[in-house]
Amino acid sequence: MEEQKYDALKLENQICFPLYAAAREVVKQYKPHLDQLDLTYTQYIVMLVLWERKVLTTKELGQRLHLDSGTLTPLLKKMEGNGLLTRKRCAEDERNLEVTITEKGDQLKELALGIPAEFKKDLNLDTEETMILYQILYKLLGENTQLFE
Repeated sequence: MEEQKYDALKLENQICFPLYAAAREVVKQYKPHLDQLDLTYTQYIVMLVLWERKVLTTKELGQRLHLDSGTLTPLLKKMEGNGLLTRKRCAEDERNLEVTITEKGDQLKELALGIPAEFKKDLNLDTEETMILYQILYKLLGENTQLFE
C-alpha cells in the first residue's frame, strides 16, 4: 500500500518523459537529412523561418521558435559565419537586431525541399495520427495552428 503512494513518481507515469524522449528521437531522425545540408536541427528550424519571412528581428525569431537569446545568439553567430544569414541593428530601433537570409541561405531551400516528406516516412504514423499529434503539441505550446499537407 505504501508503494502506491509513490506511483506518481514512476518514470512510466510521467508525461514529460515520452515528450522528452520523442523530441530527442525526432531530432535524431532528422540528422541524416540535415547532415547533407551541413545544418543542425536548430539551424534548420531557423532556416525554415527565414525561408518564409526573409527578414525578422532576433526577438521575433526567438518567439517563433520558443528559443531564448542565450541559445539564439551563438546559433545565429555561427550561421552568420557560415554565410547563411546576416545580423545588423535595426534602423528604427537599434536595441533590436535584424536577421536577414543571404543568397547562400536561400539556395539551401531547394536542397531541403524533400526533407519533410522523408521525415514523414520515418515517423511511422498515419495521416490521422500525425494530425492529432500535431494539434496536441501545438495546444501544449499554447498556439492554435493548422497543418498544411
